[in-house]
Order: sequence, then C-alpha cells, then structure tokens
Amino acid sequence: MLIKTLVENTSISKGFGSEHGLSLYIEAKKHKILFDVGASELFLQNAKKLDVNITNVDFLVISHGHYDHGGGLKTFLKENTKAEVFLHRFAFKQHYAIRSNDKLDFIGFDENLKQNKQIVLTSDRFFINNGIQVFSNIVQREPRPKSNSGLLTEHKGQTVDDTFAHEQNLVIEEDGMTLLVTGCTHNGIINILEYFHSVKGRMPNYVIGGFHLLSRSGENEDSDMIDRIGKYLMGTKAKFYTCHCTGIEPYKTLKATMGDNIDYLSAGSEITI
Repeated sequence: MLIKTLVENTSISKGFGSEHGLSLYIEAKKHKILFDVGASELFLQNAKKLDVNITNVDFLVISHGHYDHGGGLKTFLKENTKAEVFLHRFAFKQHYAIRSNDKLDFIGFDENLKQNKQIVLTSDRFFINNGIQVFSNIVQREPRPKSNSGLLTEHKGQTVDDTFAHEQNLVIEEDGMTLLVTGCTHNGIINILEYFHSVKGRMPNYVIGGFHLLSRSGENEDSDMIDRIGKYLMGTKAKFYTCHCTGIEPYKTLKATMGDNIDYLSAGSEITI
C-alpha cells in the first residue's frame, strides 16, 4: 500500500505547501482512496506535485466535520465527479471553536454540499467495499484529549461541548495486513484502538493519523498522559505514523518512548507499507 501525504501542518521541503489540516492519498491494490482534504485547495496543488491524479480517486473518506479536514471538499467535488464521499451523518452539523479572544468561530462545512449526489452519510460501522470500512460510536473508557476543550457543536438549538459523534475512522485490510487511519482522534487514540480491538479481536498492523495532543492555542497534553499513551501504543505492537494535531513536541516525547515504532508524516512524504 502506498501512502502520500498531500496536506499536513509541516512539509518535507519548500516545494510543498503546508497548512493546519490533513489529507492522505492511499493507493491499495484495487482502489485509490483519499482520506480528508485539508482546509483548502492545497491538497490538489500538492497532489499534482506528487503525481496523484485526483480524478482517479475511487473513494473519499472525511474523518469528521471540521474545516481542516473537509475544507477542500468543494474543490474535490469539482475535480472528481464519480467518487463516493463518505462522511458521518453528523458531520454537517454546526461546529464551533472558542478562540483565545473568546470569539466563537464556525469551523464546520458548507451545508449546501450535503445535497451533492456523491455524498454518502454513514454511522457506526459502515462497509465501503471489500476490505474497506469506517467506524465511529467510540466508547469513552479513557478521558478524551484535553485539547478538545473549546470545541463545540450545536444540539437542539444550544451550543454545547462536542462529543465527537461525527468522528469516524478508516480501516483497510489487504493481504492479511490491516491499516487504521484516524483524523484527529478527538475521541482519544486509546479509546479508538480499544474499540477496534473489541470489534476485530486484534490490533491493527499500522496506524496513521493525528492524536490531538496539541490545541490550536499551543497547549500540549499533560506529559504524564503522553507518556501513558506512548507505553500503550508500544503494547499494541503496531507501527505508527503520526501528524497534524499530535504536535511536534508531543511527537518528540512519543518518539523517545517508542523509537522506531513511530514516525512523523509531513506534506510531500511518501511511504509504502
């Protein structure tokens, strides 16, 4: 399986643009999959530089209803008129973030895009194709990331703390190997892996995604929690690639614990698993 990072907060060189967002191109044996589309049309610009033809994408999976993962959706739908686009049924709800100046910013999607014929709304476990599925409905056994603070959603006319029911995770199984792809793990990477294990009876071989250990205000998750996460991830025996909302300093802490079992993906990077 070939994975190319189209959008991430950092880039491998000045030749690739970067932004606060995430987009991954995944080329499996039978299907070409895009996971998230970043905050803008940058995913398309970097795709061209990485020899990725967006019109050939079979499926787009958007992890959750925040602009930094779905802001490029309108651009994608203009470029690719055949791919099915899988979002959780709550992804188009109104989502907000409280900024440092106490301003309430809308961080959701253009609701008009929901009517596009390519959109497929999902919930819980949803099977996309043979060996490809998404899952949500995560049980909260461990605390969610502290950096979720200030992320809100609209419920029955009220603005309330987001429970991240709209967050879904991608699973690709191929040749006896399993890849789990997460967006921001707002529900907590440990909770997501525990849920995966409860469904599959095993851990994935590879995990790619952000772990949300850094807030937009620059506040890191508690060091004790990062250490605990690192030890837990080591116990899964999986290989991890992280990015985006994990944060560079939390990543360094995880790297010190996990060594070669974790690496960082920047825009422009290519890996084969």
